[in-house]
Amino acid sequence: MAKKAAKKSPQQSSAAAPAGTVPVVGAREDCPCGSGRRYKACHGREAAHAVQELVHRPFEGLPGEADWVALRELVPAATVPLKLNAATAATAEGDVPSVTLATVLPLAWPALRRPDGSILLGLQTQSSSGDLSRDLADALVQALTAEPGAPVPTRRAPADGPRLQELLDLDGAFVPAVHTGFEFWLEDAESATGEVAASLERANASAIPTQKLTGVDSSYWCSTPEKNHLRWVMTVPEEQLLDALARLSAAGDASLGEGTKLVGSFRAHGLTVPVWDLPVAMTAADCEKPAAAFAERLTATLAAPAPLTAEERRARANLVNRQVTLN
Repeated sequence: MAKKAAKKSPQQSSAAAPAGTVPVVGAREDCPCGSGRRYKACHGREAAHAVQELVHRPFEGLPGEADWVALRELVPAATVPLKLNAATAATAEGDVPSVTLATVLPLAWPALRRPDGSILLGLQTQSSSGDLSRDLADALVQALTAEPGAPVPTRRAPADGPRLQELLDLDGAFVPAVHTGFEFWLEDAESATGEVAASLERANASAIPTQKLTGVDSSYWCSTPEKNHLRWVMTVPEEQLLDALARLSAAGDASLGEGTKLVGSFRAHGLTVPVWDLPVAMTAADCEKPAAAFAERLTATLAAPAPLTAEERRARANLVNRQVTLN
């Protein structure tokens, strides 16, 4: 006896929606495209196939790579003006809008098109493609055609979509402005009232006081109730940097002055971030001269590599044991 053919619903017989336009849901939930199948057997399968290999240095090639990493992982509230390249600017509807990178936006929006047409691009958002640069570029592309006053929704970036390196002017400077709060969310923060004002107040209360040092690159001081810290994002290859830090530690030259200590490092987006504990009384301004002096010692040590001694190997092992990977 012949088997009955399965009936197709009207949605199943229609053309499939592009994977990038279908929201991500649970694997066993109905696919939002309306096919009648579970997500894992429909667009979830396409999305899984589209996931790219993890890009360990997503900001490589952009001006200020180390500061991109710092603003993504370490700094609560900061903004940076971005400049579009000529090809990207030509895709904008009407006048080319100003684009500002922001560490985080309300509700972790990927981007926001303000009523005046300007764009805020959120950096601290979830990455779905394995390439954070591609995810951010997708949010920027959406923002360029979004209606003024509208946030950009979260979606999976197309596997063949552009990266930030293809959208931004790579000759432009990358100069972060670190803020004490999130007033940059609003065009007129002083006029905020009700729930908006309360939300802003809660966000500001949770932000760890942070300042960027001016004398050395990509170095950020922050204050916590028990002690202060200096976190310094470096582009030196990890193995070379750890060797140099070990040699300085063994020689007693790795501190930033009395009461300070190099305690370990983070690994973030392919870069290494040494971390120092500082006394509570040590301000960002107090760190400037010691940090500049340390930079000179580190440069000299990197320029004269040599096999590690037994003591230096122990210092290196201690640094590696204290290393934390953020992503």
